[in-house]
Amino acid sequence: MKASKKQLRWLSDLCFVLGFVSILGAIVVWAAMRGAGSPEELAHAERFGIFVGLWAPTFFILSNRFELYAGREDS
Repeated sequence: MKASKKQLRWLSDLCFVLGFVSILGAIVVWAAMRGAGSPEELAHAERFGIFVGLWAPTFFILSNRFELYAGREDS
């Protein structure tokens, strides 16, 4: 089943927004989990925040690809 141009543009916009949500989510996760705990808890908060933040490039790349596919004449 082929996706229509409208669906591809919607997916592109969604992935673009999710990229920014991922960046904000990483900051929120890091701030919420770090607290005033032990060094191990601080390290875990940093690693988990980085993990969530790494989703952003994936969403931005997907957004770009969907936009490219939507712009093709043969779609």
